[in-house]
Amino acid sequence: MRAPDRMAFAAISLAILVPGCNGSGGGDASPTGGALVSGAWQAVATVPGGPLRFRMTIAGEPDTPIVHLANGNERVLISDVSVVGNRYVFRLPAFNSTIDATLEDSALVGTLTLVKRGGTEQVMPFRAVPAGPPALQMAGANPIDITGRWKVSFVDDEGNTSEAIGEFVGNDHAVTGTFLTATGDYRYLAGEITGREFYLSCFDGAHAFLFTARVESDGSLAGDFWSGTRWHETWTAIRDSSAVLPDPGSLTLLSAGQEKFTFDFPDAHHRHVTNDDPRFTGKVLIVTLSGSWCPNCHDEAAFLASLYRNHHAAGLEAVGLMYEHYRDFERAAVQVQYFAEKFGIEYPLLIAGYSDKGEAARTLAALDRVVAFPTMIVIDRRGAVRRIHTGFTGPGTGHHYDTFRREFTQFIEGLLDEQI
Repeated sequence: MRAPDRMAFAAISLAILVPGCNGSGGGDASPTGGALVSGAWQAVATVPGGPLRFRMTIAGEPDTPIVHLANGNERVLISDVSVVGNRYVFRLPAFNSTIDATLEDSALVGTLTLVKRGGTEQVMPFRAVPAGPPALQMAGANPIDITGRWKVSFVDDEGNTSEAIGEFVGNDHAVTGTFLTATGDYRYLAGEITGREFYLSCFDGAHAFLFTARVESDGSLAGDFWSGTRWHETWTAIRDSSAVLPDPGSLTLLSAGQEKFTFDFPDAHHRHVTNDDPRFTGKVLIVTLSGSWCPNCHDEAAFLASLYRNHHAAGLEAVGLMYEHYRDFERAAVQVQYFAEKFGIEYPLLIAGYSDKGEAARTLAALDRVVAFPTMIVIDRRGAVRRIHTGFTGPGTGHHYDTFRREFTQFIEGLLDEQI
């Protein structure tokens, strides 16, 4: 996007509200008394690319509020809220991120902090106000319809390229959608379009994403992507209803000469678990490489926790190999325990290492490489690896998730029906 266009777009964006909530119970636009009003709140975290908008919903009493993040159809509970006077601290312990804000003239003003690899913090200015009536959400030039499937190319600041597929749905000035990649998806995105310019954004507890773009004269898209305060890419896209991505089953393979997948790691209580443990003998076993910091891993965990409960009695086992942002074992273990509690995970979660793909690969000699978190290794009753699935297609992808969930469940049921 050209600099003048970006500046104009940012100015317009400051006056508009993100879609995604239906607006019901939105509260007054100008509440009196400086109270923490129940209903929908419009939040903005400022990243180098401009204002990153998302919704919050607040219910309950001002001193014991129940708070959710709202991204498209997703609602993320903020499970840890503390109130001291007019200071509100919202923590998402499973992601280790925090909103620390003071109520000033009916607005929450403060910072949003993300904790990244190695405990590095990214701090963004934060402001939230009660959302106004839906009719005030948008004004301006008639939008161009970007609904459809797009072939996307991202280029980072070092010139490295990656491919994706964008799927967007426009409804008047509102836009929702996501990006699908070979290693996962960008989850629920929501935004607005005015004239030829649009944005998509989200904050889901870990991801702080802002995509801006312009529809060029030839119908293509060109814009910028910011993740938090440090990661930036440019991106372009053309309409392509037949665009496809690499097979997620082809990206990671067993290393040459390897016939068996092995692991040996401690759980949060320092008890070692290996693939040779009797509990796995004669069972279908799903091993997932995961991390509490990874939203795609959260999507996968919700799916696997349910799959495990429904099929454990038939002979399904699972293990999570957790690669965390902390090298310190005890700090990593705390994050893993939050993760297990969030999803009610009943299978073992092991502290496997640090959240670096290269380092993860070195802990698992059976794999030729680790391309992404999460990665699932499916092992049959005889101990043979039957599938290695890179990434996870989550619920933010709509019918793609439904298809994956149905096909993968049928695959596991087929393995459970096999006799030794």
